[in-house]
Formats: sequence, C-alpha cells, structure tokens
Amino acid sequence: MAFDQPALNLSESFKAYDVRGIEHTTINADVALAVGFAFVEVTRATEVLVGGDMRPSSEEYVTAFTRGAAAAGADVIQLGLISTDMLYHASGVLDAPGVVFTASHNPAGYNGMKMTRAGAVPISSDTGLTDIQRLAQGHLNLGFIEATDQPGTVRQRDTLKEYAHYLRSLVDLSAIRPLKIVVDAGNGMAGYTTPAVLGDQVLESLPIEIIPLYFELDGTFPNHPANPIEPENLRDLQLAVQEHDADLGLAFDGDADRCFVVDESGQPISPSAITAMVAVREIARAKAAGETTPVIIYNLITSKVVPEAVAAAGGRAIKTRVGHSFIKAYMAEHGAVFGGEHSAHYYFRDFFNADTGMLAAMHVLAMLGTEDAPASELAQQYSPYVASGEINSQVVDQTATIAKVLAEFDPGVEVEISTMDGTTVAAIDGSWWFNIRPSNTEPLLRFNAEAPDTATMQWLRDTVLGIIRS
Repeated sequence: MAFDQPALNLSESFKAYDVRGIEHTTINADVALAVGFAFVEVTRATEVLVGGDMRPSSEEYVTAFTRGAAAAGADVIQLGLISTDMLYHASGVLDAPGVVFTASHNPAGYNGMKMTRAGAVPISSDTGLTDIQRLAQGHLNLGFIEATDQPGTVRQRDTLKEYAHYLRSLVDLSAIRPLKIVVDAGNGMAGYTTPAVLGDQVLESLPIEIIPLYFELDGTFPNHPANPIEPENLRDLQLAVQEHDADLGLAFDGDADRCFVVDESGQPISPSAITAMVAVREIARAKAAGETTPVIIYNLITSKVVPEAVAAAGGRAIKTRVGHSFIKAYMAEHGAVFGGEHSAHYYFRDFFNADTGMLAAMHVLAMLGTEDAPASELAQQYSPYVASGEINSQVVDQTATIAKVLAEFDPGVEVEISTMDGTTVAAIDGSWWFNIRPSNTEPLLRFNAEAPDTATMQWLRDTVLGIIRS
C-alpha cells in the first residue's frame, strides 16, 4: 500500500496530548493512513473506532485512517460525524480504542486527531502517542505499508441516539421548570449534539426552548472562531441572550468538549464557578449512593471557591497540575466523581473519567431549573473572589524571569511558595494568590491571580506583570 505524496515530518503536528496540523500541509491523508496502521500496532486492537468533525478534510482523513487500521488487521467501526465526547462515550461503552479527527478550537485550515485506548483512557506522549508517531513516521519514510494477510473489516455505526440517552440517564431534566436558553455552536459539533441531547431530534422533548446560534456545521467558521475562551467570540451569544430574554446562554468549542456559560444578562459565569456548582451536585449524588467523602479534582489555577465549596458539601478536594492528562490520572487514582479546570474542561467518573461540556451544561440547567432565582444569583453564590484571567507575556528566559519575580516581589506580608506547576505565591492568610507557569510550546509565561476584591487583584496583576515585562 503506497503513499501518494512525499513524507511529512510528524514532529510538526504531534503534540503532547494530541495531533494538530495544517490541512494538507503538516497533516494529510497519507499521515492519517500511516497513523491508522501505527495506532493498531501500538494498541494491539482487534477493533478500532474512528469518526470526525465538520472540518472539510475530516471525512477524507477518516477514510484514510480506516484503510490503515484495516490493513493492520483491525476491524474498523466508522462512527461518522462525531464530537470528541461522542468518541469518549463510544470508547467507554464499546470498550474499544478510537480516534476522532478534529482540531478542537483551532481556526479553519487546521485538523488533527484525539486518541483514546479502550474505555476512553487517554493516549498522550507518555502513554503511546510518541510510539505511534515513531512508527507512523517510519512507514511514511519507507513510502509504503505492507498490509497483513488478514485485513480487518469495515462497518458503520451511528451512536448519536445512544450518546444522548446516556447523558440524559446521568442528569434528569424532565421535571425542571421551563427554561429558554441560547446555544452558540460556533458552526461546530454542538450544532449536531445539542438538538439530540437537549432538543427533541432523537429523544422526547424536554422543558427547554433552544434558541440556536450557528448550528450549521461548517468547518470554515464563517461567523466567528469556535473558541469561546476568547471574550470576542462570546459577544453574539451575550447579545442574543438579552435579545430573547433567555435564562441562560451556552457556548461550545469546535469539537464540543468544552462549554462556557453566560447568565441571563449575558455576563460570563467563570469555569471555576461552574466547577463548584457541578461538584456540589455530584457530591450530593455520590453521598446518596453511599459514598462517605466523595473526591473532587481541580487544577491549581482554579478558584479557591472550588475546594471551599467541596469541603462545605462534605467532599474532599484534591489539587493537580494544569492539563487533562493529570486530571484524568488523578480521577482514576482517587476514584473521583468529578474534576474541573479553569479552561472549561469538566470530567466525570460516570463518563469514563473523560471530559464532556454537554454533561456539565446539563448539570447547570438542572440546578437552575429547580430554583426560582436567575442564573446570575446562582453564579454569585459561587463567585466570591476576583480573578485576573490568564494573561500571557513573551519572555526571553522563562526560568530567569520567574526567579526575578521571586526576588523582586515584596507584598509586605508572609507568603508561601509552591512549585507544583510553575510557581504559585500565596498570602499565608489565604487572602490572595498568583501563579506563573511557562508555556510548553512558546516563549511565554502564563499569569493567573485571585484576590478577595478588585483593588487587590489589580495590584497583584500590575505588580507582577510589571516585573515580568520590565
């Protein structure tokens, strides 16, 4: 089985946790074919799942990956059009490894792969991705793949209804008060999954009126990038929530594994507040099932409201580094019921320890739908602190700059310093903290801070950034 084009250098598209590249430039159909073959070699799978998002090249790459995996001897189940959390669901339920072709929130012109072992166990550079890269590169450099004597079969399976039913089995929305919500899919996969899970496309209707924004699947993203962590990409949602007098607004990224929330006035609700809300619900559910002290995982730059809310609800909060591989590893190690990140990734034990923005959104809707108070009042209960948000600074030497901050920053009070992930400096009385951590891929330092009031947060932000940028 020969390749059509000269071999690409996979180091340009293989990252720590997934694959991201420019369509037909740093990733192409030959790469997909070689990775399909190498994926089976590494996982030793007899059955492989594969699907893709709405990007223009996804269907072509799925076809090529299928050829490679089948040539290696695995039976391939093509899932068709899927979100990333649909892959996790299928991998968990069918207990099979799989790949989804997506570039998540990256702009038009990009594509990539997210991979999982059976049971939705993630594959990263430490757990097989580097081996897949090495083997696939070898096949590409050789110029051909020698298929096994017994190639695998190929069949199709649509799991959308099963996915929707599974999520509804975890959060019952049938008895909530009527809600009107605006959902901005950003022309991404939430335009496919939202009508199935929250609407009446494949299951019975819920007491939810959905005002759709950009549900048309279009990987060229004609309206705005499907990256709701950027404030400008929330503006259409914020205006629509106010225009339609909606109770809530939801925005998903391109592959629909992350969800951002705005209240009835269009104000964003921080992912930390969402983490605290969902944690309280999951703790209550786990306790009702007999667990004494349910565990919640959160990363170190999530608001301290999270461990406070967890403790108040009778759970135990465990802090981890930033990054989904650390969250998922801690989820499995500690049997945690839920985990949340500042980046709006939400992980659930009942969802195979994987992240799903849709399930987090359902928890928020369930909480809102059982109270008379508006979303803004609900969010306020879980937003007692003022955060800076993540601010990046380009530096020449990351290590030297961090050392400079530690040497020059003088808050006038006793502090404690942690180096769990970058460097965290916190007032000993717990009133404020900031974290600076180096980017793994760019010459950047990422700054996050939190304080009890705006003035203190601004002082922290301006003082530390002044040192970093001087």
